[in-house]
Amino acid sequence: MGLRQLVIDAWSWLNYKPVMADAGRPGSRAFPELAKTWVPPHELRRLAAYKVLASYDSNQAGQLAAAGGDAGALERRELGDAANLVDTALGYLLGSEQKVAVEGAEHADEAVPGAAEAAAVQDRLRKWADKELLTFRVQQAERAAVLLGDSVLALAWNPEKQRPTLRAYDPGFFFPQWDDEDDDFPTRVHLAWELPADDDAGLKARVRRVTYELGPISEGGEESTDGGGASGRMYPWEPGRTSNVTCYLTDAEWLLDDLKNGETLDRLPMGKASFRVRPDGTELNRLDLMIDFVPVVHIANTIPDGGEHWGRSVLARVLQALDELAATDSDSSAASATTGTPIIGLAGARLPVDRATGRPQELEVKAGAVWQLGETGRMDALDTSPQLAELRARVDHLLERIAANSRVTAAGLGTLDATEVPSGYALKLALGPLDALIGMMRLAREHKYRLLFKMVQRLYQAGRAEGWTAGETLPARLAWAPHTPTDRGAVLEEVVKAYGAGVLSLETAVMMLLEAGYPIKDASQEVERIRAKAEQEAAVRMAKAAARRGPGEDGEDQEESDEPGSAGGRARAEKGSEREPVSAGR
Repeated sequence: MGLRQLVIDAWSWLNYKPVMADAGRPGSRAFPELAKTWVPPHELRRLAAYKVLASYDSNQAGQLAAAGGDAGALERRELGDAANLVDTALGYLLGSEQKVAVEGAEHADEAVPGAAEAAAVQDRLRKWADKELLTFRVQQAERAAVLLGDSVLALAWNPEKQRPTLRAYDPGFFFPQWDDEDDDFPTRVHLAWELPADDDAGLKARVRRVTYELGPISEGGEESTDGGGASGRMYPWEPGRTSNVTCYLTDAEWLLDDLKNGETLDRLPMGKASFRVRPDGTELNRLDLMIDFVPVVHIANTIPDGGEHWGRSVLARVLQALDELAATDSDSSAASATTGTPIIGLAGARLPVDRATGRPQELEVKAGAVWQLGETGRMDALDTSPQLAELRARVDHLLERIAANSRVTAAGLGTLDATEVPSGYALKLALGPLDALIGMMRLAREHKYRLLFKMVQRLYQAGRAEGWTAGETLPARLAWAPHTPTDRGAVLEEVVKAYGAGVLSLETAVMMLLEAGYPIKDASQEVERIRAKAEQEAAVRMAKAAARRGPGEDGEDQEESDEPGSAGGRARAEKGSEREPVSAGR
């Protein structure tokens, strides 16, 4: 391979696989779908990489390699190690739960400007999350991101439900049109996939393309005029500012038979398009969505390198190790067969004769078998158990390498022997690479989920939903639970001491308990309950104290009793010389 043929890109970790050379080649058995004329050539490596990774997840990597020409790959033993690694990393990423948190909502019961509004927005977003099954959608999207490196979430306003709907898409359907001037937010996005032919319904094979595109507001659209007379639209999330940008939606289908070479996804002939129609009869051909953003969020599993846009799968750096593990498992399976049913050599044996043919019968190694040997007969068995033990040791070695190089760690995968951990601090050190991995993965998603909740609020405002008034969008984020177990007792002791000493506020103390895994549903509500209970207990103590004490001097209540022997009586006796005598009547 010459230097000009050596490709180093976001998918170069798959260059070692011969099957990758078949991507886009006509007649390819491994990737027949990539030979379609509508698939952009520069997307072939990405789509091929997704299929390779999906085959590992479903224990079909051997079948994909066999389709690429490796006939021996059908004997490959795949025991679910790739899927286990993906699910383990996904579990640590998600934690025990996820919540929508709006900045400032925790101070709703205090006289903090904007706190009440933040709490109201947080409550509405959480209700939306419950209705749209946000945790379920997030898990759908995040598993694709951890496995494939990328995932896609799309929002759409539903007039009947009066709320934005959320849907997760396969990243293989996602074709953004990146602008060189603004790499973070593409101004045009395609969601495209192929629809197979249906002979019973009389439908031919088609390709469907859903396009979101930012562009200037067309004539005849809703217009307003600013002080200078410039036409445009004033969006509710930016009051006082006029914009001439809107987002157009186009949803259309093309017959594959109508497409010619060169008519790729961005060049499909609009004259041959069949546009879809909404239930209300509106044709989805450059439909003005009345928003100034593309309601599609691309989630990358890792922080992309400079100039790149795509994330990296958790399997990327250990894919060859997984191949080695599958090969070792295949060898172990073969060795265990000869160990359980050994190869036996006989000398001087009297073989039984088949009466029908007169030929000696083959001997079978099975329980209860009796073989007659002559005086000089001998039986030798081939012992392959040492080789099997070596293969099993190699499996353990490969699992350790996979755990270390993926940064999930042996402790994270659950393969670490608990007796090898001398203390909790040692376990914390062992989980250090996993902490860094999850921190990086969550950092890569922080801005994307903030963007998602910003879009949700603006779609509510654009739809003029009840309770959503015009105004600036409040920052909201997705709060993750701790990914590893915490010492809840130590955290509780720390919180009690710090709050009792006055160095922590009650809000911060509750947030620390929430992050430690205590079953607190809402931090602000928990703070209100704690303060209400404290006020109630204080009122009860005051009532009891008032019931015990009698009228004091000058008709005022005394905090302490005047009975003989009590603290109040002793105090009055000690101060009797400084006061005038009190008559019995008083």
